[in-house]
Amino acid sequence: MQEIVIDKVVVNIGVGQAGDRLNKAARVVEMLTNRKPVFTTAKRTVRDFNVRKGLQIGVKVTLRKNDAVEFLKKALYAKGYKIPHYSFDRQGNAYFGIADYTDFKGMKDDPEIGIFGMDIAVVLKRRGGYRLERRRVNRKHLPSKIRVTREESMEFLEKNFNVQVVR
Repeated sequence: MQEIVIDKVVVNIGVGQAGDRLNKAARVVEMLTNRKPVFTTAKRTVRDFNVRKGLQIGVKVTLRKNDAVEFLKKALYAKGYKIPHYSFDRQGNAYFGIADYTDFKGMKDDPEIGIFGMDIAVVLKRRGGYRLERRRVNRKHLPSKIRVTREESMEFLEKNFNVQVVR
């Protein structure tokens, strides 16, 4: 039960505007993950950027189990198997960005689509014990022995995916 596993990998492209560019971003995410993306909406209105509350401004896909592991291998290859130490948070999650989708193996540059970068979030957890927070009766906070620390997540990625954590 103490084993660390990948809970999910979230791929996000924030475009900042609706229209044709958003549809192209959705096509890029679908090409990379083989999953249909979900459109994300603006939480508040920002007049300087012409963004209204509720306007679709990005796309994301959540991958779990084997799909998450396979995509993470591709993403780390595109990143050069190097992640800076500040990309890990206190809960043991890792976040990094990829500047262009053509960095992935096998992806060719399509001038019709353009250049799209993306953010990737890797959420790690232990195999058991998370029901404590989610059950209805006698709900409790997670004890520290169940939580994944920053150092444990760095060690997990170094060991399982040959990632070099740059300090």
